[in-house]
Amino acid sequence: MPLSDNAKARAMLVLLGLVWGLNWPAVKVSLSGVSPWTLRTIGLGAAACTVFLLALVRRRSLLIPAGRDRFHVITTGILNIAMFNILLTFAQLGAATSRVAIITYSMPLWATLIARLALGERIDVMRGAGLLLGASGLAILIAPLLHGGLPSGILYALAAALTWATGTVYTKWARIAAEPLAIAAWQLLIGATVALAGLLSFEGIPHLGHLQTPVILALGYHIFFGMALGYILWFEIIVRLPAGVAALGTLLVPVVGVSGAILLLGEHPSISDIAGFALVFCAAICVLLPAGMLRRRRSS
Repeated sequence: MPLSDNAKARAMLVLLGLVWGLNWPAVKVSLSGVSPWTLRTIGLGAAACTVFLLALVRRRSLLIPAGRDRFHVITTGILNIAMFNILLTFAQLGAATSRVAIITYSMPLWATLIARLALGERIDVMRGAGLLLGASGLAILIAPLLHGGLPSGILYALAAALTWATGTVYTKWARIAAEPLAIAAWQLLIGATVALAGLLSFEGIPHLGHLQTPVILALGYHIFFGMALGYILWFEIIVRLPAGVAALGTLLVPVVGVSGAILLLGEHPSISDIAGFALVFCAAICVLLPAGMLRRRRSS
Protein backbone atom coordinates (compact mmCIF):
# COMPACT_ATOMS: atom_id res chain seq x y z
CA MET A 1 0.00 0.00 0.00
CA PRO A 2 1.64 3.31 -1.04
CA LEU A 3 2.53 5.82 1.68
CA SER A 4 0.60 9.11 1.88
CA ASP A 5 2.46 12.38 1.33
CA ASN A 6 2.29 13.04 5.07
CA ALA A 7 3.78 9.63 5.90
CA LYS A 8 6.52 10.12 3.29
CA ALA A 9 7.37 13.50 4.76
CA ARG A 10 7.59 12.07 8.26
CA ALA A 11 9.80 9.24 7.00
CA MET A 12 12.03 11.87 5.34
CA LEU A 13 12.13 13.74 8.64
CA VAL A 14 13.47 10.64 10.40
CA LEU A 15 16.01 10.17 7.61
CA LEU A 16 17.04 13.81 7.93
CA GLY A 17 17.56 13.36 11.66
CA LEU A 18 19.91 10.47 10.94
CA VAL A 19 21.73 12.26 8.11
CA TRP A 20 22.27 15.53 9.99
CA GLY A 21 22.90 13.74 13.28
CA LEU A 22 25.71 11.62 11.83
CA ASN A 23 27.13 14.77 10.25
CA TRP A 24 28.33 15.85 13.71
CA PRO A 25 30.92 13.06 14.08
CA ALA A 26 31.70 13.34 10.35
CA VAL A 27 32.66 17.00 10.82
CA LYS A 28 34.80 16.13 13.84
CA VAL A 29 36.73 13.50 11.86
CA SER A 30 37.04 15.82 8.84
CA LEU A 31 38.60 18.51 11.04
CA SER A 32 41.48 16.19 11.86
CA GLY A 33 42.63 16.57 8.25
CA VAL A 34 41.23 19.85 6.90
CA SER A 35 40.84 23.34 8.38
CA PRO A 36 37.48 24.81 9.46
CA TRP A 37 37.64 27.32 6.60
CA THR A 38 38.28 24.61 4.01
CA LEU A 39 35.54 22.39 5.40
CA ARG A 40 32.92 25.12 5.37
CA THR A 41 33.91 26.44 1.95
CA ILE A 42 33.51 23.00 0.39
CA GLY A 43 30.42 21.99 2.37
CA LEU A 44 28.47 25.23 1.98
CA GLY A 45 29.49 25.47 -1.67
CA ALA A 46 28.10 21.97 -2.28
CA ALA A 47 24.89 22.82 -0.43
CA ALA A 48 24.44 26.05 -2.40
CA CYS A 49 24.88 24.26 -5.74
CA THR A 50 22.40 21.58 -4.65
CA VAL A 51 19.68 24.06 -3.64
CA PHE A 52 20.15 26.18 -6.79
CA LEU A 53 19.80 23.00 -8.86
CA LEU A 54 16.70 21.97 -6.90
CA ALA A 55 15.13 25.38 -7.53
CA LEU A 56 15.84 25.11 -11.27
CA VAL A 57 14.42 21.57 -11.45
CA ARG A 58 11.26 22.78 -9.71
CA ARG A 59 11.16 25.85 -11.96
CA ARG A 60 11.08 28.22 -9.00
CA SER A 61 12.10 31.84 -9.41
CA LEU A 62 15.53 32.65 -7.98
CA LEU A 63 14.93 36.40 -8.16
CA ILE A 64 15.32 38.47 -5.00
CA PRO A 65 13.76 41.96 -5.38
CA ALA A 66 16.34 44.74 -5.37
CA GLY A 67 16.78 46.99 -2.34
CA ARG A 68 15.42 46.03 1.05
CA ASP A 69 14.92 42.31 0.36
CA ARG A 70 18.43 41.79 -1.00
CA PHE A 71 19.88 43.53 2.05
CA HIS A 72 17.86 41.21 4.32
CA VAL A 73 18.98 38.11 2.40
CA ILE A 74 22.63 39.14 2.78
CA THR A 75 22.14 39.78 6.50
CA THR A 76 20.34 36.50 7.16
CA GLY A 77 22.89 34.64 5.03
CA ILE A 78 25.70 36.00 7.20
CA LEU A 79 23.88 35.21 10.46
CA ASN A 80 22.05 31.95 9.71
CA ILE A 81 24.61 30.31 7.44
CA ALA A 82 28.07 31.91 7.50
CA MET A 83 28.56 32.82 11.16
CA PHE A 84 26.58 29.87 12.50
CA ASN A 85 28.46 27.23 10.50
CA ILE A 86 31.90 28.77 10.95
CA LEU A 87 31.47 29.24 14.71
CA LEU A 88 30.15 25.69 15.01
CA THR A 89 33.18 24.27 13.24
CA PHE A 90 35.60 26.08 15.56
CA ALA A 91 33.45 24.89 18.50
CA GLN A 92 34.07 21.27 17.54
CA LEU A 93 37.80 21.92 17.49
CA GLY A 94 37.71 23.15 21.07
CA ALA A 95 35.16 20.90 22.79
CA ALA A 96 33.61 17.43 22.69
CA THR A 97 31.15 16.95 19.85
CA SER A 98 28.41 15.80 22.24
CA ARG A 99 28.67 18.98 24.33
CA VAL A 100 28.70 21.22 21.26
CA ALA A 101 25.58 19.49 19.91
CA ILE A 102 23.73 19.94 23.21
CA ILE A 103 24.59 23.62 23.53
CA THR A 104 23.82 24.38 19.88
CA TYR A 105 20.29 23.01 20.19
CA SER A 106 19.58 25.47 22.97
CA MET A 107 18.86 27.79 20.01
CA PRO A 108 15.03 27.73 20.42
CA LEU A 109 15.44 29.11 23.96
CA TRP A 110 17.52 32.08 22.79
CA ALA A 111 15.16 32.64 19.86
CA THR A 112 12.22 32.81 22.27
CA LEU A 113 13.96 35.45 24.39
CA ILE A 114 15.11 37.49 21.38
CA ALA A 115 11.62 37.33 19.83
CA ARG A 116 10.16 38.59 23.11
CA LEU A 117 12.55 41.56 23.17
CA ALA A 118 12.61 42.36 19.44
CA LEU A 119 9.13 41.37 18.27
CA GLY A 120 7.12 41.53 21.48
CA GLU A 121 6.07 37.88 21.22
CA ARG A 122 4.32 36.59 24.32
CA ILE A 123 5.96 33.93 26.48
CA ASP A 124 3.17 31.53 27.48
CA VAL A 125 3.29 28.81 30.16
CA MET A 126 4.90 26.21 27.89
CA ARG A 127 7.59 28.58 26.66
CA GLY A 128 8.21 29.82 30.21
CA ALA A 129 8.67 26.23 31.37
CA GLY A 130 10.99 25.63 28.41
CA LEU A 131 13.15 28.63 29.35
CA LEU A 132 13.46 27.43 32.95
CA LEU A 133 14.33 23.89 31.85
CA GLY A 134 16.82 25.17 29.31
CA ALA A 135 18.53 27.52 31.76
CA SER A 136 18.79 24.68 34.27
CA GLY A 137 20.19 22.32 31.64
CA LEU A 138 22.85 24.79 30.49
CA ALA A 139 23.79 25.56 34.10
CA ILE A 140 24.21 21.84 34.89
CA LEU A 141 26.23 21.35 31.72
CA ILE A 142 28.52 24.34 32.12
CA ALA A 143 28.98 24.53 35.92
CA PRO A 144 31.57 21.69 36.17
CA LEU A 145 33.70 23.44 33.51
CA LEU A 146 33.88 26.83 35.26
CA HIS A 147 36.67 26.02 37.72
CA GLY A 148 39.25 25.87 34.93
CA GLY A 149 37.67 28.52 32.73
CA LEU A 150 35.20 27.72 29.97
CA PRO A 151 36.84 25.96 26.99
CA SER A 152 36.85 28.03 23.82
CA GLY A 153 34.71 25.37 22.12
CA ILE A 154 31.87 25.96 24.61
CA LEU A 155 32.00 29.72 23.99
CA TYR A 156 31.96 29.17 20.23
CA ALA A 157 28.97 26.80 20.58
CA LEU A 158 27.05 29.38 22.64
CA ALA A 159 27.89 32.05 20.06
CA ALA A 160 26.70 29.73 17.27
CA ALA A 161 23.38 29.12 19.04
CA LEU A 162 22.89 32.86 19.62
CA THR A 163 23.76 33.66 15.99
CA TRP A 164 21.32 31.03 14.71
CA ALA A 165 18.59 32.35 17.03
CA THR A 166 19.22 35.97 16.02
CA GLY A 167 19.14 35.06 12.34
CA THR A 168 15.91 33.11 12.79
CA VAL A 169 14.14 36.01 14.50
CA TYR A 170 15.56 38.49 11.99
CA THR A 171 14.24 36.36 9.12
CA LYS A 172 10.79 36.34 10.68
CA TRP A 173 10.88 40.11 11.14
CA ALA A 174 12.24 40.84 7.64
CA ARG A 175 9.44 39.04 5.73
CA ILE A 176 11.49 38.74 2.55
CA ALA A 177 9.25 38.79 -0.55
CA ALA A 178 10.78 35.89 -2.47
CA GLU A 179 10.51 32.12 -2.91
CA PRO A 180 11.75 30.26 0.21
CA LEU A 181 13.95 28.07 -2.00
CA ALA A 182 15.49 31.16 -3.59
CA ILE A 183 16.15 32.72 -0.17
CA ALA A 184 17.84 29.52 1.03
CA ALA A 185 19.95 29.19 -2.13
CA TRP A 186 21.28 32.74 -1.93
CA GLN A 187 21.87 32.45 1.83
CA LEU A 188 23.95 29.31 1.28
CA LEU A 189 25.90 31.01 -1.49
CA ILE A 190 26.59 33.97 0.80
CA GLY A 191 27.73 31.56 3.51
CA ALA A 192 30.06 29.78 1.08
CA THR A 193 31.43 33.13 -0.13
CA VAL A 194 32.20 34.27 3.42
CA ALA A 195 33.91 30.95 4.17
CA LEU A 196 35.94 31.22 0.96
CA ALA A 197 36.97 34.78 1.85
CA GLY A 198 38.12 33.54 5.26
CA LEU A 199 40.00 30.65 3.67
CA LEU A 200 41.86 32.87 1.21
CA SER A 201 42.55 35.55 3.85
CA PHE A 202 43.86 33.29 6.61
CA GLU A 203 45.20 30.21 4.83
CA GLY A 204 45.42 30.56 1.07
CA ILE A 205 44.67 27.77 -1.40
CA PRO A 206 44.19 24.46 0.50
CA HIS A 207 46.20 21.34 -0.36
CA LEU A 208 44.10 18.19 -0.02
CA GLY A 209 46.47 15.64 -1.54
CA HIS A 210 47.61 13.83 1.62
CA LEU A 211 44.38 13.11 3.47
CA GLN A 212 43.99 9.83 5.34
CA THR A 213 41.17 7.47 4.41
CA PRO A 214 38.95 8.21 7.47
CA VAL A 215 39.16 11.94 6.72
CA ILE A 216 38.30 11.40 3.04
CA LEU A 217 35.29 9.26 3.97
CA ALA A 218 34.10 11.73 6.61
CA LEU A 219 34.56 14.68 4.24
CA GLY A 220 32.66 12.83 1.52
CA TYR A 221 29.81 12.11 3.93
CA HIS A 222 29.70 15.77 5.01
CA ILE A 223 29.57 17.06 1.42
CA PHE A 224 27.20 14.58 -0.21
CA PHE A 225 24.99 13.57 2.71
CA GLY A 226 25.28 16.11 5.54
CA MET A 227 25.02 19.10 3.20
CA ALA A 228 23.67 18.17 -0.26
CA LEU A 229 21.18 15.40 0.66
CA GLY A 230 20.36 17.05 3.98
CA TYR A 231 19.18 20.27 2.35
CA ILE A 232 17.23 18.42 -0.34
CA LEU A 233 15.38 16.49 2.38
CA TRP A 234 14.82 19.62 4.46
CA PHE A 235 13.18 21.60 1.67
CA GLU A 236 11.01 18.63 0.70
CA ILE A 237 9.90 18.34 4.33
CA ILE A 238 8.99 21.99 4.89
CA VAL A 239 6.84 21.92 1.75
CA ARG A 240 4.91 18.87 3.00
CA LEU A 241 4.69 19.39 6.79
CA PRO A 242 3.70 22.28 9.10
CA ALA A 243 6.69 24.30 10.30
CA GLY A 244 6.12 23.28 13.93
CA VAL A 245 6.16 19.57 13.12
CA ALA A 246 9.29 19.99 11.01
CA ALA A 247 11.03 21.94 13.77
CA LEU A 248 10.17 19.33 16.40
CA GLY A 249 11.40 16.60 14.07
CA THR A 250 14.85 18.18 13.90
CA LEU A 251 15.25 17.44 17.61
CA LEU A 252 16.24 13.96 16.49
CA VAL A 253 19.46 15.53 15.17
CA PRO A 254 21.18 16.19 18.53
CA VAL A 255 20.06 12.77 19.81
CA VAL A 256 21.75 11.06 16.85
CA GLY A 257 24.68 13.48 17.07
CA VAL A 258 25.38 12.71 20.73
CA SER A 259 24.87 8.97 20.15
CA GLY A 260 27.21 9.10 17.13
CA ALA A 261 29.86 10.92 19.16
CA ILE A 262 29.71 8.16 21.78
CA LEU A 263 29.69 5.23 19.35
CA LEU A 264 31.93 6.53 16.56
CA LEU A 265 34.27 8.93 18.36
CA GLY A 266 34.49 7.15 21.69
CA GLU A 267 33.33 10.16 23.70
CA HIS A 268 32.10 9.52 27.24
CA PRO A 269 29.60 12.18 28.38
CA SER A 270 29.56 12.81 32.11
CA ILE A 271 26.47 12.63 34.31
CA SER A 272 26.17 16.41 34.12
CA ASP A 273 26.38 16.25 30.30
CA ILE A 274 23.55 13.69 30.16
CA ALA A 275 21.40 15.62 32.65
CA GLY A 276 22.03 18.88 30.80
CA PHE A 277 21.16 17.26 27.48
CA ALA A 278 17.89 15.85 28.86
CA LEU A 279 16.82 19.24 30.23
CA VAL A 280 17.78 21.20 27.09
CA PHE A 281 16.01 18.62 24.92
CA CYS A 282 12.81 18.86 26.99
CA ALA A 283 13.11 22.65 26.97
CA ALA A 284 13.33 22.74 23.18
CA ILE A 285 10.20 20.58 22.93
CA CYS A 286 8.31 23.01 25.20
CA VAL A 287 9.41 26.01 23.16
CA LEU A 288 8.75 24.41 19.77
CA LEU A 289 5.29 23.03 20.56
CA PRO A 290 2.63 25.02 18.66
CA ALA A 291 1.05 27.75 20.78
CA GLY A 292 -2.26 26.74 22.28
CA MET A 293 -1.64 22.99 22.02
CA LEU A 294 -1.72 22.59 25.79
CA ARG A 295 -5.02 24.51 26.01
CA ARG A 296 -6.55 22.41 23.22
CA ARG A 297 -5.55 19.19 24.94
CA ARG A 298 -7.03 20.34 28.25
CA SER A 299 -10.29 21.33 26.61
CA SER A 300 -10.63 18.05 24.66
